[in-house]
Amino acid sequence: MAVTLSAQPTVPGSQVLAYGAARGDLVVPNDDIIEPINSSDEWIRQRTGIITRTRASEDVGVKDLSLTAAKEAIERSGIDLETLDAIIVSTISFPYPTPSLATLLAGELGRPDVIAYDISAACAGFAYGIGQADSLIRSGAARHVLVIGAEKLSDFISPTDRSISFLLGDGAGGAVVGPSDTPKIGPTVWGSDGDNWNTIRMTGSSIDFRDGKVEWPTLEQDGRTVFRWAVWHTAEKIREMLDKSGLTIDDVDVFVPHQANMRIIDELAKQLKLPEDVVIGRDIAETGNTSAASIPLATHRLLEEGQAKSGDVLVQFGFGAGLAYAGQVLILP
Repeated sequence: MAVTLSAQPTVPGSQVLAYGAARGDLVVPNDDIIEPINSSDEWIRQRTGIITRTRASEDVGVKDLSLTAAKEAIERSGIDLETLDAIIVSTISFPYPTPSLATLLAGELGRPDVIAYDISAACAGFAYGIGQADSLIRSGAARHVLVIGAEKLSDFISPTDRSISFLLGDGAGGAVVGPSDTPKIGPTVWGSDGDNWNTIRMTGSSIDFRDGKVEWPTLEQDGRTVFRWAVWHTAEKIREMLDKSGLTIDDVDVFVPHQANMRIIDELAKQLKLPEDVVIGRDIAETGNTSAASIPLATHRLLEEGQAKSGDVLVQFGFGAGLAYAGQVLILP
């Protein structure tokens, strides 16, 4: 006899309800890091646009940053905590391969029974998480989803590395996503370019347990390849994303790409031919590159400073190690 299974009731769309943020408690200017890399404040500013970066004290972990951002996002969303059904965390710097940071946060927030998992998509991770939250809500699998991008990258840098270490900061950004009568998060454009897998990588992470040799991993990148890939590949995908959302570049109010490098941000704006009145996230100048946390941190800053407002059309796009990429058009809460 044929059996028919019941299905979850679906909803027409989802929306971001609120953001939360936490930055490292230490402000680290260029002058503090230039000697080991034989550089200068002027060189770093010209090459990256970074003036300072925020890093966390030794006793502040990626969990602490995540929890602060999560609590602010939940409080500002106004949701009943009992309706939070899922927690998705993107991070490459939680020092435990298992269990996940998301399950730890679930317990800390008093919701230990929710869907909880981490994703490893580096700088694209927050947008990956928003795409998954949108799908969970529209399918009826979850009522509200907390998405966190969190990194303590200062734990994984070599002070003498000139490829990426001077770029990196610490922080966490989060968003609560909930149902909407009309879609306020557009189709996610996402994917990866495995042919460039090795351009951003953790080195020294090969561990030979038999000999007891453990080398602490640090981050390195092929900066030139990443720059070229990010500018040309990302611009193409953003155009595709707008098209799938039924919009054009003239509909955009706010542009927040991953805060990788100010030169990449400027070149993307040029390639996309963004109108002059589009607000562009430039949080990298004071916070540095915080990988998965960079998009929500930059968006949170724009909202706090009044540069972006409720109802604005935001284009967000992340790209990084993998090389993974993801983005959406969404309406700001």
